[in-house]
Amino acid sequence: MNILLIGSGGREHALAWKLAASPSCDKLFIAPGNPGTATLGENIALDVSNHAAVTDFCRAHDVGLVVVGPEAPLVAGLVDDLAAAGIKAFGPRSAAAQLEGSKGFTKELCAEYAIPTAAFARFEDLAAARAYVRKKGAPIVIKADGLAAGKGVVVAETLPQAEDALDMMFGGGLGQAGAAVVVEEFMSGEEASVFAITDGKSFIPFGDAQDHKRVFDGDRGPNTGGMGAYSPAPVVTAEVHQQIMDRIIAPTVAGMAARGTPYVGVLYAGVILTAEGPKLIEYNARFGDPECQVLMLRFRGDLVQVMLAAIDGRLDALPPEQLAWSDEAALTVVMAADGYPGAVQAGSVIRGVDAAGGPDVMVFHAGTKTVDGALTAAGGRVLAVTARGATVTEAQRRAYEAVDRIDWPQGFCRRDIGYRAVARERQAD
Repeated sequence: MNILLIGSGGREHALAWKLAASPSCDKLFIAPGNPGTATLGENIALDVSNHAAVTDFCRAHDVGLVVVGPEAPLVAGLVDDLAAAGIKAFGPRSAAAQLEGSKGFTKELCAEYAIPTAAFARFEDLAAARAYVRKKGAPIVIKADGLAAGKGVVVAETLPQAEDALDMMFGGGLGQAGAAVVVEEFMSGEEASVFAITDGKSFIPFGDAQDHKRVFDGDRGPNTGGMGAYSPAPVVTAEVHQQIMDRIIAPTVAGMAARGTPYVGVLYAGVILTAEGPKLIEYNARFGDPECQVLMLRFRGDLVQVMLAAIDGRLDALPPEQLAWSDEAALTVVMAADGYPGAVQAGSVIRGVDAAGGPDVMVFHAGTKTVDGALTAAGGRVLAVTARGATVTEAQRRAYEAVDRIDWPQGFCRRDIGYRAVARERQAD
């Protein structure tokens, strides 16, 4: 089977690595891909916003499966148009992708189906939002309703911070994503990322992880798209995991089906473990980045067959070997360009990436480009150095040893990825 993967980041390199390993994969195309994916398949220059062009490419190259990595093409209806052309595509249709595309949509679903989440209100008017924030007080959470590339959430510790966030969003700082905002109560607890794959009727758990959003050690500095992650997340015990499946994932899948917009694809729940139990922070309609990198190192099944089963509505018939997971831990450290998450300068040369890899280490490319034969930085988050180990502690050691073999003076990383899990492992010894 020929497969087309949409995307160019570290998540897509990890997906390409796993898809290419499937016995079902004859030829892998990646649009547009990056230097890392080019070692696994053929990168192609294809305008993925032009759905007719994507469809024509699939027909011309006998593509039997399209895997959509990022959220924007999902919300834009790429899966809808491919399905209408008779081409199988993994990911939710546009109406279902609103679980990520609109914070208000998700909050209303939670209210309708009693899915535990933060109390909220949605606003399209700055004055009304300001009045609500002043009434509720701080800390409080301000979220752009639409897609904002991971930059649409402000946890305001003071009222002036909340009002500044509202001014920024309603003032066009996030474009159309901030035309409406959701204001939420602040929830206390440890966060985790929990994944499931669903065919619209049934679902299977698909791992859990914890990521590190803040840019600096000790969870300091501004939020980013993610500076690292590890899996499994020790805080997600078997009991907590079952609560998340029963109280959050199951009613979401059932509710979306009841509404006539069944959700097919990977469902990524950002949850917070509060004193009242796990609550939903938000949904993403695709794999996380960098969570995908650690999940792919641990997954032992055939990802192509799992995706096809979801598309065909037969997840419950998959044999157990297609759903196997390693007991090992995996940890990824994101190497970013100086200045991230602010403005960064592209073009700095990166050396030593090949030497950093090994039997238990993968260096996934994100914002990279090859210029005159040299690997260069071409984005904010540039590499995801990912390692396996018997424990998170061992995976962490291997990942940082690999990081230290990479020669990139213009890059930086956090040095404490996995610190919560490492502390728990030490306490258990």
